[in-house]
This record gives sequence, structure tokens and C-alpha cells, in this order.
Amino acid sequence: MRCYNCGAELGKGDNCQNCGTNVKVYKKILMASNAYYNDALEKAGVRDLSGAIESLKISLRFNKLNIDARNLLGLIYYEMGEVVTALTEWVISKNYQPKDNLASRYLDEVQKNQVRLDSVNQTIKKYNQALLYCKQNSRDLAIIQLKKVLSLNPKLVSGHQLLALLYIQEGRYDLAKKSLRNAGKIDANNTVTLRYLKEANAALREQNPSKKQKNDELISYQSGNETIIQPKYLKDNSAVGTIINMVIGIAIGIAITCFLVVPGVRRTVMNNTKAEVLDANNTISSKNQTITSLQSQVDDLTSQITDAKNSEEESANKLESYDKLLTAYETYTTGDIEKAGDALSSVNVDDLSADAKSIYDTINAQVNAEYMAALYKEGYDAYSGKKYDDAVSALSKVVEMDENYENGNALYYLAQAYRKNEDMENAKIYYQKVVELYPNTERAANSQNYLDQSETDTAR
Repeated sequence: MRCYNCGAELGKGDNCQNCGTNVKVYKKILMASNAYYNDALEKAGVRDLSGAIESLKISLRFNKLNIDARNLLGLIYYEMGEVVTALTEWVISKNYQPKDNLASRYLDEVQKNQVRLDSVNQTIKKYNQALLYCKQNSRDLAIIQLKKVLSLNPKLVSGHQLLALLYIQEGRYDLAKKSLRNAGKIDANNTVTLRYLKEANAALREQNPSKKQKNDELISYQSGNETIIQPKYLKDNSAVGTIINMVIGIAIGIAITCFLVVPGVRRTVMNNTKAEVLDANNTISSKNQTITSLQSQVDDLTSQITDAKNSEEESANKLESYDKLLTAYETYTTGDIEKAGDALSSVNVDDLSADAKSIYDTINAQVNAEYMAALYKEGYDAYSGKKYDDAVSALSKVVEMDENYENGNALYYLAQAYRKNEDMENAKIYYQKVVELYPNTERAANSQNYLDQSETDTAR
């Protein structure tokens, strides 16, 4: 215990031995905080988690720097499935005491477990969706969603309580009791759980009055360490009555042995068989339901993976467009018009921002004319030099940008290059365009002759 004024270690007495400050009240405050912390430890030991939370909150009201109390509060929240609240308490604790603090280890263990973090994230989303269904009065959907939540986080006390409340509203009190018992295993003395359980038991008693009446006909009393239960109206038979009852019982036993043993055994076997079949059907139904739940989780994960891949591909395409734009700009500034044009032709304008589009339009307008001329010259020179592959490559780019370039010469020489390269299928496409776009010209007449000759060769 240190002095709040000077930080010196406090000894006995009401005053600090270092600075002389009166620390009597301060000591009592710290002792009260520690007393509530110890009380919380005892309650947590018997799984009275909600009671432990109340004691720890009071402890922290007395001393917000009680690191042990804050860390224990985080652990209890984590045990109850409230992971976000637990992380909040540990972060506050770490800020108050950055060194030699167990909260650092707790945070590292949670944050390094990516699967656990993803599970917490899914739990929060599904729990909020369940709350939304409750507000919309869609109890069936809310129950399905809460079952998914509890499959991801079975210790979420509030999830068990909400599920039980929905079952109570649906009149399914036995399922509500089962859910509340699960909550009670985590937090034994939670007042909300106990109140819901009381309501469920009361409703079940109203549904089964005969059972209540049967219980009312029984009385119990203590005999030493044993509890004796017997009917309220117990007749005291005499000795003669007892003998008569024994004789009648023996006679009935003989009759049952002679006439009913074999049929009884058969019925027992048949009943056992039916019970086993029923259990098997229930098991199959339960497994089918589990498979359906798992399939739904698999579908969710597949959807998430697909979305992630699509996002990754979209980002890669945008980066590639920006990279091509930068390449075009650099080559344009160095005077390499051809490379700048090649780079611009690979840019997808839809991937660019408004500023990037402005840069693209500026460069494209200045490069386009020079690039087209250089590209056409390169293709024509390659065609003249009988390098038909290179001619096809260059002239295809020109035609793709402007079919009417050089008054159709680009189209005509591209068709010629394809024909010379023995690719008549592609050559016919561009010959046909020359015929359609430039009728009554020498190039159109030549193109038509090549088309007619190709048809004749095909007919042969």
C-alpha cells in the first residue's frame, strides 16, 4: 500500500512516514475495496458470477486502480460469454498498469486466436440479428438465430436467457427450463435466470394439475437423517388383513406366472425394440438438424470467401490500371510515344478516380495521334518487310482504336497481313469491312476478289 500523495510505502499509523499526509480514510477505502474483491473471489468460487460482478463493481468504485479486481471482472465476463466487455476491462487495466499486468497476457491470448475473434464477431452479429427478429415479433427466426449463437458461444448467459424467454412466450416451458438450467450451470445465482425458471415451473404446474394434486396427497417427515414420504391417508391394516393380503398376493403371483409371463416377456421385447427404433429416429433427426446447421455455416463461410476473393480481384485490377497509367505517364514524359500508347490501351478507365481520369484524358489526347501514326508506320513497314506477324500485331491495335484510320488503309493492310500469314478466316473479317465501309474503291474491289476466291477455294 502506497501513499496517494508521495507514493511512498505506508506503514502502521494514520500518517505517511515520508510526507506526513493523513492516510487514515485512504487506508479504509483501500481495505473496503480489497474486502469486496475477496468477497467476489468467494462468490466466483461457487459460480455466483453475477454476485461476484456486483462485488467487483463496488470494489472498483472504492478504488478504480485495483488491478486484481478489474482483471477478475474481465475473467468473469469472459466466462459468461461477454467477450467484448471482458476485453474492455482488460484494456482499461492495461492502461492503468502497463507493466507486470496479467491483462496483457489475457489480451494476447484472445487477440492471437483469429478463430476465436472471428467466432466472437459472428456471435455479436447473430445475437443482434436475433434481437431484431424479437422486435419484429419473429420468434421462430429469433430462436433459430439464438441456437446458432449458442453453438458458437455456449457460455453466453444472456443468449440462454433470451432463448428461454422466447420459449416461455411460445408456451414450450420444458425447453425453457432446459435452457435456463444451462444458464444456471454457468452463473448459479443469476436473478434473471431464477425469475424465468420460477415462471416456467409455475406454468408447468398449471399445465399438469393432476401431478400437483398427486403431490398434495403425499406427506413427508424427518426421521433422524432420513426423509420419510408416505400417503396422507395411510390405513393401518391389522395382522389378519396382512395375512390375507399375502395369500392374495401369492395367488395373483402364481396366476401371473402361469398365464402372463410369456406374453409379458414378448411385450417387453417389442416395447424395447420400439423404444430403440424411436431413439434411433430421434438420433437421426438430431444429426440431420446438426448437418443442416453445419451446412448453413459452411454456406456462410463460402459466401465470405467468395466476397473476399472478388474484393481482392477488384483491388488487383484497379492497381494494375493505376500502374499502367503511371507507366504511360513516365514513357510519355521521356518521349516514348509507342510505349505510352501501349500502356494507355491497357488501362481500364472505370477503375480510375476522377483525378486519375483527368490525367488519363490529357495524356491520351496528346499521345493518341502520335501513337496511332507510329503504330501504323510500324505495321506498314512490317508488312512491306514481309514480317506479317508483327504487321498483324501493330495494325490490329490501330484498327481497334480507329477502323477508319488512313481512310481504311489500316483495315486493308491488316486483312492483307492476315492473308499473307495464311490466316484467311481473320482476313475475311477485315476484307468484308473494307467492302462495306469503302464501296466503289480499288481496295473494296480487291477485297471482294479475295473474298470470292476464298469462297471458290472452300467449295473445291
